Amino acid sequence: EMGLRPVVYERGKDVRARRRDIAKLNKEHIVDPESNYCFGEGGAGAYSDGKLYTRSKKRGDVQKILETLVFHGAARDILIDAHPHIGTNKLPGIITAIRETILDHGGEIHFNARLTDIIIRDQQVQAILINGDQEIAVDQLILATGHSARDIFTLCRERDIRIENKDFALGVRVEHPQELVDRMQYGKSTRPDILPPASYNLVCQVGDTGVFSFCMCPGGIIAPCATRPGEIVTNGWSPSKRNNPYANSGIVVQVRDADIRPFAEYGALAGMHFQASVEKRAWKLAGETQTAPAQRLNDFVHGRVSSDLPDCSYYPGITSVDLGLVLPERIHRALQSAFKQFGKKMPAYLTNEAVVVATESRTSSPIRIPRDKETLQHVDIQGLYPCGEGAGYAGGIVSAAIDGQRCVQAIVKQIGN
Repeated sequence: EMGLRPVVYERGKDVRARRRDIAKLNKEHIVDPESNYCFGEGGAGAYSDGKLYTRSKKRGDVQKILETLVFHGAARDILIDAHPHIGTNKLPGIITAIRETILDHGGEIHFNARLTDIIIRDQQVQAILINGDQEIAVDQLILATGHSARDIFTLCRERDIRIENKDFALGVRVEHPQELVDRMQYGKSTRPDILPPASYNLVCQVGDTGVFSFCMCPGGIIAPCATRPGEIVTNGWSPSKRNNPYANSGIVVQVRDADIRPFAEYGALAGMHFQASVEKRAWKLAGETQTAPAQRLNDFVHGRVSSDLPDCSYYPGITSVDLGLVLPERIHRALQSAFKQFGKKMPAYLTNEAVVVATESRTSSPIRIPRDKETLQHVDIQGLYPCGEGAGYAGGIVSAAIDGQRCVQAIVKQIGN
């Protein structure tokens, strides 16, 4: 549209090929560090819930993004819904259509092409290295890593590309029977067909710490989102009809400086290493597979190990573990207190029919790559455009798309000058 030909390097596989690796993760507990729920064409959003609600209307043309998605196969309802949602089952087809549009207009997309170095001379991007041996000269580089590309964050530190700690949150994912959530929210024993599966939005203060629900998925599933072996990471998603029998949501606690202080030796990567340490502990205590540690909700609140667990949508399976051994003590206590408060707001919420699964740790990027507010280039390096969620400038599909749009507009302006 702007006369430029994008060349995209994607570390993972195309969106269809990713399915086989995701199936291996679910069924065989095999984590491919290049192809999983986070890495590959479409990134984490491709196999996410497909929520399109955003508060970032002042930062770009939301309607333009929604119309682009409709053009590529999304239902027109997203143009008018208050909380638009595509559904995990629809997203791969839409992403494939977007790829075809890029290729039809002269763009290039290279899969299995992992960025392994950024070559900088005189504070200007000169080239990138792909897969350790393919050097490609570049003038303008949009670095859109997603929030889980820890190797890229480490590379930035090694190459003295300035990065900063960023606030993020960490906690658990809680799952209730959808029928129970419907009863709580609609006040009826059976949900009328005219009404959608109910959701909720919860927030409270525990002392000076915020605890809140995140990415609530009515009629959804809990997904295994580890990006390398030796960690347990959860996320949630819903199909377009939201017709699964469970409702799940992240319940997370704001991470404080005191939480990451033991990792201060890592500088701006302290939050990332704190995050990774919790994920590794979850993996170890649950048996060193992709089986996740879990407790019934009432047991979690009262510090009891569950003698058994309810059915759960998390496909690799769950095992009974005292989550107080997984989570940092402050976060564990904050969650226990918050669940009690939520139980007062929604009396049926605090029940042993619900299960708590650890960890919900990738709510957003733990770092920010600073950039100039006008040019959107890195504050120290010409030609480098930190972009999207991984760089700390977005928090979902639409805000990431808007940020990508802004970066392209900034490049067009820079070239014009």
